[in-house]
Amino acid sequence: MNAEARKAWNEDQKRLTAMILLPSEHKESVSLLLRQHALLYTADGEADIAFGFEDLLLKGAREETLRHYPVQSPDTRNSIVWHLWHSARVEDITMNLLVAGTRQVQDTDGMARRLNIRFLHSGNEMTDAEMAELSAEIGIEGLLAYRQAVGRRTREIIASLEAGQFRQKVDAERIKAVREQGAVTEKAGWLTDYWSGKTISGLMLMPATRHHFVHLNKAMRIKSRLQRRRS
Repeated sequence: MNAEARKAWNEDQKRLTAMILLPSEHKESVSLLLRQHALLYTADGEADIAFGFEDLLLKGAREETLRHYPVQSPDTRNSIVWHLWHSARVEDITMNLLVAGTRQVQDTDGMARRLNIRFLHSGNEMTDAEMAELSAEIGIEGLLAYRQAVGRRTREIIASLEAGQFRQKVDAERIKAVREQGAVTEKAGWLTDYWSGKTISGLMLMPATRHHFVHLNKAMRIKSRLQRRRS
């Protein structure tokens, strides 16, 4: 995404942050949240966007670029496929287990098999060897299908929320379920501690939107550097 697109998204995110906790602004907050979220994915015909930031990342990207690990970047060593997978996993866990109290997208329709990796957790605190394994083995078609399914499910959850629900705190029993299901490793226990202090709005403003934005920006910088170097 170019500087203008990043600036526009950031400005709308600030506007969303300012009004999401106001029940009187619920309808507008939901509408803006749905658009902010949709922009982070590929355009799938369901949201009112012609081209998403994920489309920009994938356009012209070579498979070797997507899988390259480790990368030489000031703020990450992780591959593009890891960034795409990790941000989707965090969204899947937080939106389904914590917000909706339903099973993860990963656990439906043979999705774990299509991803073709043994890692079922959020991807935090992985070793170099695990990063290399995931980068080499993840099924890219399965990964993109997973992201699309996670995004679609999140927009269903957002649209179902009622006025006042953005203020609700994360349920302690749902945090417990995340730990019991191994969605976060013991080593990354700090992450569930962090989520346990959040409201539903906090989860929407970070894992469901800002978190993706950060990882997509990193992935785009990786793509630009690798393909410029090899062109």
